[in-house]
Amino acid sequence: MNKKILPPKKTKWRTTAVFFIAVVIGLGLFMAKESRVISYMSDDPQACVNCHVMTPVYNSWMHSSHREWANCNDCHVPHNNVVNKYYFKAKDGLYHASVFTARAEPDVIKMKEASQEVVQNNCIRCHVQQVTQAKYDGYIEDHKANRTGRQCWSCHKQVPHGKVHGLSTIKFNVAPLPTDQQETVIPKWMEKQIKTKD
Repeated sequence: MNKKILPPKKTKWRTTAVFFIAVVIGLGLFMAKESRVISYMSDDPQACVNCHVMTPVYNSWMHSSHREWANCNDCHVPHNNVVNKYYFKAKDGLYHASVFTARAEPDVIKMKEASQEVVQNNCIRCHVQQVTQAKYDGYIEDHKANRTGRQCWSCHKQVPHGKVHGLSTIKFNVAPLPTDQQETVIPKWMEKQIKTKD
């Protein structure tokens, strides 16, 4: 009475499930590569122009005084701890990605309340000496409260993004060249002519 133990039959649902899991993983990896998801982990401002809707904002920052001192993350993500920084960055980025994917982006991008709070805190963090100058506290009533009790951009509207905020406000707005690009933007044929004239 020896019973032969047979291996369990493969069921059709397992093969189908493995196939669909592989498809989902493959699509996820493809989307991660196409959206350059790893670049968003850095502080490189070029990551912000992966979406063309950020081009006007990036271009206005490139022509501002803040370009020398601050990148996008210095102003737009919290700096109280690393976990909060990347959580906020992921939350904000997923929101932006969903709006961009649905083609529902507004002509003029405005900060939500949570982003306004982060930017305000970062303004004060970087400009703490100008905001809390002790020499004025005795002479000007409520000096510190007047400077920290309202949003910095209520007076400093042009900093750092200037007057241009909308997607349709800049004619022929193109994505900029990377700031660290070492290559010349002069076409090869023109470069050759310039060298032959010298």
